[in-house]
Amino acid sequence: MTSAVAASRGMEASTSEGLVAHSEPQPVFCFSVLAEADPGLMPRVLELFAKRSLVPLRWHSDRIGPDKTELAMDFQVGGMTPHLADYIARCLRQVHGVRTVLTSEKNS
Repeated sequence: MTSAVAASRGMEASTSEGLVAHSEPQPVFCFSVLAEADPGLMPRVLELFAKRSLVPLRWHSDRIGPDKTELAMDFQVGGMTPHLADYIARCLRQVHGVRTVLTSEKNS
């Protein structure tokens, strides 16, 4: 059984991948990303979570700015350790077209 499946069933999960078990309240990590409004940007952002078997709990995005050339994305992801959330934030900052990445943590 993969650690992501184990975590989703409330079982002990391996922390080597940065995933956590759901046996007690776990933090939810919030990401706010400002980027160019590019058609390929959202899949590149989502890929960082998908390849770790993580699905955002919430996702909202809007094209913003006077000429709608910027993309504001806000999403929340659970099931991660703080270390993994920091690592993903650093990876997001390296994605071509991303201008700003802000993060916060809340308890679920």
